[in-house]
Amino acid sequence: MLNRQLSPLDHLLSNFDQGLRTLIGKPEGTERKNPAAKIGENTLSTREKKRAASLMRINHAGEVSAQALYQGQALTARNKDVKKQMERSAQEENDHLEWCAQRLQELDSHKSILNPVWYSGSLIIGALAGVAGDKWSLGFVVETEKQVEKHLNEHLEKLPEQDIKSRVIVEKMRDDEIQHATKALDAGGAELPTPIKHAMKITAKIMTITAHRF
Repeated sequence: MLNRQLSPLDHLLSNFDQGLRTLIGKPEGTERKNPAAKIGENTLSTREKKRAASLMRINHAGEVSAQALYQGQALTARNKDVKKQMERSAQEENDHLEWCAQRLQELDSHKSILNPVWYSGSLIIGALAGVAGDKWSLGFVVETEKQVEKHLNEHLEKLPEQDIKSRVIVEKMRDDEIQHATKALDAGGAELPTPIKHAMKITAKIMTITAHRF
């Protein structure tokens, strides 16, 4: 069977499908299992469960944004190798998305109701980064993952010590983010201008504050 060249409409429909999976369906991840699947549940107080759930909700919202960023960048990437790298990273971010969703359910909590907002905005930002050029798109990945790594380290300090399941998930997510940043840097990612870095931090702060409650 001949391989059919995908049209712009095909790519658009594919991204629309991925968006629906990210927000309301089951995202397509990798073969990896939830790292906390075989860990027993420790007893948490109502206050501890609420704290853990708020942090995992923030992490889930962050993964929704990351998924959209990678999809947007893959959509406009010029280099085929860069495009494949973005697509693979997006799949791994889907693993994170699923792990966070599972943990929220175990904590009797909910996802952020503003996830569609984070997804739409991040998809546009990712696409614009891709249009700017692969080196800037990869540089955007590097800076994004560095900031995410910092947030995850902060969450590890805030999570209840006995909430081993959440901690294991967050630790694995952090390791993956470090790897994504390293790959993007090795692929030629350029350092972003300071004003853009600050703007990214402000945007992340807004998402963190709102996802904490909603």
